[in-house]
Amino acid sequence: MEIGTLILVTLFQIAVVLGVVLLSVAYMTYAERKVLSFMQDRLGPMEVGPYGLLQPIADGLKLFFKEDIVPAGANKIIFALAPILCLIPALIGFAVVPYNGEYSLLGQSLGVITDLNVGLLYIFAFASVGAYGVILAGWASNSKYSLLGGLRSAAQVISYELALGLSIVGVLLLSESLSLKQITVAQDGGFWHWNVWLQPVAFVTYVIASVAETNRLPFDMPEAESELVAGFFTEYSGMRFAFFFLAEYANMILVSCLASVLFLGGYEAPFEFLNFLPGFVWLAIKTWALLFFFIWIRGTFPRVRFDQLMAFGWKVLIPVTLANILVTSIGVYIYNN
Repeated sequence: MEIGTLILVTLFQIAVVLGVVLLSVAYMTYAERKVLSFMQDRLGPMEVGPYGLLQPIADGLKLFFKEDIVPAGANKIIFALAPILCLIPALIGFAVVPYNGEYSLLGQSLGVITDLNVGLLYIFAFASVGAYGVILAGWASNSKYSLLGGLRSAAQVISYELALGLSIVGVLLLSESLSLKQITVAQDGGFWHWNVWLQPVAFVTYVIASVAETNRLPFDMPEAESELVAGFFTEYSGMRFAFFFLAEYANMILVSCLASVLFLGGYEAPFEFLNFLPGFVWLAIKTWALLFFFIWIRGTFPRVRFDQLMAFGWKVLIPVTLANILVTSIGVYIYNN
């Protein structure tokens, strides 16, 4: 009976987390269009529902009923699998993100779907797989634009995934764990115990590398509209196009959740008198604040050239993250001895 209860509670958690993530993805598109329109002195979506609040639902229905076109010269199997290969790794990363402190349902402990002792390694392993979906989509489409977008993505991922991985090593040295739950617990104590104060350089490099990893402006080289039409998904339509869209925004939410957990205390309240709000609310506030930053820089900075992108990754970000690891290692060694 206990195993049955555990399975039931786990399935309930998966359904709730997946539902919240997909709803957040839908309304992230709405929020982005609204914020950018305000920045550019426009109104944004206004027609579907009050203040355009039903626009994401209308967009989803439109894509669902769109004709699904496969180019004549495309590799049909890989063309069909590539969007799924992008979307699935973006969603399963949320399985190890702790969204609340300890509480129970039907006698089972909740707060995270599964607390892996190698949670960070799990997320980075699957995030690497997601990059293959972009590359394969570009190759399988049998289009020059798509192929160029896929090749750019391969180069960009190799460069910035290394910087992204190195940027979190300092946090691992401080918390002595790869479990996201343990990293959050290590920051217990409020605002001044968050890792961002001990690792400000790592936080900045993580955010920059995250923007590049999710192919967002000013680093959206794989889908540069002015050069490559739409990049690696130029030939996609209908629900397959929607899968790429979902994967991009799900990845944005995932890296923002990770930044919140690694550097901003995760579900912990900044001050003790604010503990009346549940942990998942604080995680959502921190995550959406970072997502607003993603939108803000899209409306502020122009797209960089590809050679500038690569040079910045290899000549600036990676040396800075290596220097940060060296300084943190020395600091931890002196503190422990």
